[in-house]
Amino acid sequence: MTQLRTVQVLGGGGAGSSAHVRSLAAGLVARGVRVTVCAPPALDRAHDYPGTGARFVPLPRLGDPAAVTALRNAFVGADVVHAHGLHASVRAALALSGGPGVPLVTTWHTRSHADGARAGLVRLLERRTARAARVVLATSSELVDRARRRGARDARLALIAVPAAHGPVCLHDGKVRAELGAVDRPLLVTVGALERGRGHRTLLDAAREWRDLDPQPLLVIAGEGRERAHLRRRIAGEDLPVRLLGHREDVAELLAAADVAVLPSRWEARSPLAQEALGLGVPLVATAVGGLPELVGDAAELVPYGDAGALAAAVRGLLEDADRRMDLAAAGRTQAGTWPTEDDTVAHVLSVYDELAGR
Repeated sequence: MTQLRTVQVLGGGGAGSSAHVRSLAAGLVARGVRVTVCAPPALDRAHDYPGTGARFVPLPRLGDPAAVTALRNAFVGADVVHAHGLHASVRAALALSGGPGVPLVTTWHTRSHADGARAGLVRLLERRTARAARVVLATSSELVDRARRRGARDARLALIAVPAAHGPVCLHDGKVRAELGAVDRPLLVTVGALERGRGHRTLLDAAREWRDLDPQPLLVIAGEGRERAHLRRRIAGEDLPVRLLGHREDVAELLAAADVAVLPSRWEARSPLAQEALGLGVPLVATAVGGLPELVGDAAELVPYGDAGALAAAVRGLLEDADRRMDLAAAGRTQAGTWPTEDDTVAHVLSVYDELAGR
């Protein structure tokens, strides 16, 4: 049997989807598949796709028509093209149009939120990519239903694992807590891009309500983005017990040092933060949105998105109830044991490729 050849395509590439592609490429190469990864150079610098044994093709920035030409060249001889995310899927579908009929698989890792005219454009792009793909893999049941509404001929729930953390981590690491200034006070941790929809404004509203606790908890936010200046002004102006840490490479260590992890997003599918927290046995307070309820089950405290009072009350309740924190820690590890492994993810994707390639 000839060697299976696949091309993985990334567009902007969120942290979760970019890491997933690296994990997938490594697993496929280990199983004898020839893999090409097409992505912006910045993603390769962060994830070292050639280090998996894959060939890497740099893509021009979004909107550059040269990207479609680069993809057409990369697709020559491929058995399956697999695009990750909406922008990557649009470009892959364009590059495949009028070609020899190479099957397209697309993974919907998340959903785009837009208003007005842009919302109509997003719906149009989703319809185009859903109908162009032979199979749509979606990271939550909600996204599977959305793909079907957009006209997908075959939409399935994806098995996606969070890549394993490298090296051991120590819960409530004293060194990390000392660095953050939380040796003798509770530590709350959240991780995510500082962008609208991530819920950081609501999180600061909730932080106002923790100021009367003794000792006063410290909230640290790891991530960068356009909201930084606004958040920094609020933290200073309202004297909030919050620190902006910027981009961090030690997310697992930060979470392991936390008393409570917080995820206030407007929408999530298989959130890497939620998976890391539960896997480490760190109690989690998260919004009941998207795929989070089916991901965490009963192993986290869930609150409505945008409800600062409910968020503050849930965190306060956990800080005041050590037994509940211990119960959630145990439930989190149990829930994490039900999730697919990286091997499960690779095997599932490879079965889809074999099906489409007629192997």
